[in-house]
Amino acid sequence: MDWNLRQTFEFEGQSVAYDRFGAGPPLVLVHGTPFSSFVWRAIARELARHYEIYLYDLIGYGQSEKREGQDVSLGVQNRLLAALLRFWSLEQPDVIAHDFGGATALRAHLLNGCEYKRLLLIDPVAVRPWGSPFVRHVRQHQEAFAGIPDYIQEAILTAYLQGAAFRPLSADAHQAYAAPWTGPVGKPAFYRQIAQMDQRYTDEIQDRYANLRCPSRLLWGVEDGWIPVERGRELATLLPGCRLTEIPDCGHLMQEDAPEAIVAAALGFLG
Repeated sequence: MDWNLRQTFEFEGQSVAYDRFGAGPPLVLVHGTPFSSFVWRAIARELARHYEIYLYDLIGYGQSEKREGQDVSLGVQNRLLAALLRFWSLEQPDVIAHDFGGATALRAHLLNGCEYKRLLLIDPVAVRPWGSPFVRHVRQHQEAFAGIPDYIQEAILTAYLQGAAFRPLSADAHQAYAAPWTGPVGKPAFYRQIAQMDQRYTDEIQDRYANLRCPSRLLWGVEDGWIPVERGRELATLLPGCRLTEIPDCGHLMQEDAPEAIVAAALGFLG
């Protein structure tokens, strides 16, 4: 379960952890919340046999910098992705994006002029309404949650993370996902990113999906308890020429429940 991003990029005075490996056409992987690039560990290593993989931790997530008062909203993540693509000199890479990463990739494309060769979206945050009762509650009481005892934080993380998967997470996987959100820096960062979840960032682009300038494909877990598959069916009608594949016995965290479905889709659609 060792996963360390070996390089850093300075973005608006903040350190962003990233890595690149493999050989072939460029493929950028964008994770969602509350996860990190760790979700791509097995998938990236397999696809690196065919592509040069570029991945990173969103600002305020994983191994990227976390600090008080930080903007980690969807309003900044698209600017970060656009800056990274310029830094990597990638003019038209293939992109795979999950959850908030999906919204990030769509915003960077529609608002920042980023061009993709093809876009594979996995259970993306893209169609209104979204946001669980837990998210709505935390947004109203961020400071109270940031100060809870560590053992309560551990219990919340256990329930929250497992809720993303259909199958039980392994102890090692759970630990890797939870670790960035514990301790004096990680715990407030966890509630900071939830407090800044705002549907206006997807509302800003939802009516522009017909303007997508690249082929797209959707994967959706049939058992997704965070964003129901009905949202995927709606999104597929909004993206031009998009085909939706529904994955059975799979929740929101497809990277854990059905990584083989992502690899197969990537090799079939991107290849």
